Amino acid sequence: MDALGNISGIVFKLLEDLNTPRSLSVFLLIKNGEYGQLVNLDVDPLHYNSPDSFRSDAIATDLLRKCAGLPTGINTREVAIKTFFDTEKICCNSNIRFLRHIHNGPFESPDDMRVHSFYARVKERIRLILGTLPSSLDGRFGPGATFNDRGQRSVVLDKMSSHATITPGARCLLGFYHQTAWSRSQVSDPLFKSDPLTIRGNRFLTVPKNAKTDRGIAVEPSINGYFQLGVGSLIRKRLNRLGIDLQHGQSLHRLLACKSSYDGSLATMDLTSASDTICRQLVRFLLPVDWFSLLDSLRSPTTLIDGRIVALEKFSSMGNGYTFELETLIFCALALECASSLNIDVQIGSNLSVYGDDIIVPTELFKPLRAVLNYSGFSLNEKKSFGSGLFRESCGGDFFHGVPVRAHFIKEIPHEPQHIITLANGIRKLATHNVDSHLFDPRFLRAWFRALELLPSNVRRLRGPAALGDLVIHDLPEFWVTRTRSSIRQILVYHPVPRVIPLARWGPNVQFAAALYGISSAGVTPRGGVSGYRNRWVCFS
Repeated sequence: MDALGNISGIVFKLLEDLNTPRSLSVFLLIKNGEYGQLVNLDVDPLHYNSPDSFRSDAIATDLLRKCAGLPTGINTREVAIKTFFDTEKICCNSNIRFLRHIHNGPFESPDDMRVHSFYARVKERIRLILGTLPSSLDGRFGPGATFNDRGQRSVVLDKMSSHATITPGARCLLGFYHQTAWSRSQVSDPLFKSDPLTIRGNRFLTVPKNAKTDRGIAVEPSINGYFQLGVGSLIRKRLNRLGIDLQHGQSLHRLLACKSSYDGSLATMDLTSASDTICRQLVRFLLPVDWFSLLDSLRSPTTLIDGRIVALEKFSSMGNGYTFELETLIFCALALECASSLNIDVQIGSNLSVYGDDIIVPTELFKPLRAVLNYSGFSLNEKKSFGSGLFRESCGGDFFHGVPVRAHFIKEIPHEPQHIITLANGIRKLATHNVDSHLFDPRFLRAWFRALELLPSNVRRLRGPAALGDLVIHDLPEFWVTRTRSSIRQILVYHPVPRVIPLARWGPNVQFAAALYGISSAGVTPRGGVSGYRNRWVCFS
């Protein structure tokens, strides 16, 4: 119980008022400090016949399931490292399997020939989607770390001023790098001169994911990462021509999941460790030679993990700038060809959509596509994939017979007012389905009020609409703190104060390169760079 700190009262009131056998079980596990058992609880929607009964148990089960830092007795980093090596074994087996297809045999049976023919047609689909390889390549910086740029020292100017890093395979693309202002700023530095530092591959690190495991991420060399993101943008544009809109894909998936939970027309599929099980030989076989050559030159062939260099069986991983687009491309092509082979009519955006490893297809395609994915080296997450029953989930949307039933996850123990606001808003969403609604489920009232009691009085009064996110406590309009200036309504919010680093910290050549890249002269804010919070008026029409 002490592990929950000052939110134990919120959690217990919520569990008491849900008043189900599952909420009682969760209550007792917390009381007795059995957090290891708690995070391993599960709830199966196929065992329920009403949205409310499932939703109540899902709320109780999932409330702390993803909460990092609970005393579960689980070494979450070790679990992530084990997953890394387990997926490497999967990729190794997949690579052996697909070498036969790359070399056109030997095949042992007519079934092998039919499988080969299927993947050859998938390959042709991918060729048509990707089209001609462009003659030039632009890149961009991502928000995270690179091999040499760690933690808070990973803003764009840090990346431009540290010694640029690159793998041997990517050196063939240095001509594109030397066209950038970034390169010219490096040339002007007598320490680095013009030649980037060549390293063997990426490095492995973990970040919190949930109470059972960390998330493994491969941090790429800076030049590789820069152009990986550029290639990802290229693939994204080609997918957009097909009708796969990755900018708005999550909203579409939630709409389709809601619809299909009611009429059963569509299946939702989710994969386990999808990005870490894209094996190299699958990509080599499916992509056109020139596209594969480009992507292969930019991938990291090795990972540095706990001082050990591991040659990779996977093609790319989470952390690579084009992995998300690449997996979307492959899964979409597999689904389209699977549907075509079975004469199932599909239309992208209507009854087929792919967003990373979130896949939505007609229900009759669920089992055949699962078999194709398994052969390709991917494993369906059976707990998050649904081809029958009244439940569907995709891209953060959970629906039971058309009713939203998504639980609220406490991902870390709150210790600041802004975290309590997030928790209060999560409880209110559970209580209303629509956070601006006048209807408030009384089962959540005590927990919501308890959350508000934990806030200082000057923060507790900051109420506002859901559209302002967690800058305010979501509440009805009559409780908002507003004023009007020049005929424009303003609302008082709890606003983060960014930590701004002035450009003077870096040399003039780097400042000039950053200006050409589009960095504001006012300075930069590191990822998560908040120095504090203050009450502030913001416009809201």
